[in-house]
Amino acid sequence: MKSKAANLISTWFGCGYAPYGPGTAGSLAALFVAWLLVRWGWHPWWFAPLVVAGAAPAMWAAGVTAREMQQEDPGRIVVDEVLGQWLALAAAGPVNYKSWGAAFILFRLFDIWKPPPVRRMERLPGGIGIVADDLMAGIYAALVLLLAGCFNLY
Repeated sequence: MKSKAANLISTWFGCGYAPYGPGTAGSLAALFVAWLLVRWGWHPWWFAPLVVAGAAPAMWAAGVTAREMQQEDPGRIVVDEVLGQWLALAAAGPVNYKSWGAAFILFRLFDIWKPPPVRRMERLPGGIGIVADDLMAGIYAALVLLLAGCFNLY
C-alpha cells in the first residue's frame, strides 16, 4: 500500500508515465493545477507555502519510488518538477500568459541546465536529492521573474 501511494504522488498521478518528456509533462500539469487554483481565488504567492507543505511528502514518495525502481533519479518521478514549477509561479507577478510562460520556460531551463548549486543538490541522498535540485531551479526561476517584474518586463 505504501508503494502505491508513493508511486501516485511521485509520478504526479501518472504524468511521469508520459512517453516523451515526463518532466515537461509534470511541469505542464503543475501549470494546469495552478491555473485552476488561481481561477478559484488563489493568489500566486500562496504557491510558496504549498511547496513547503508538499516538500516532505514529495521527498518521501520520490525516495520510495527510486528505491523500488533501483535507480537514483528515475524519469518517471515528476513531483519534483511540480514543486519547482509552483515556486517559479509564486513569483510570476501578474497572472497572464507572459508571466506564466516565462515561469514555465525559466524553470525548465534551470532544471535542464542545472547551474551551481543545482547539480550539487542532486547528490543529496534519496528523495531529498531528487526534489532539492528542482526546488533550487524553481528558486532561480523565481528570482529571475522577480527581477524582470521590477523592470516591468512582463
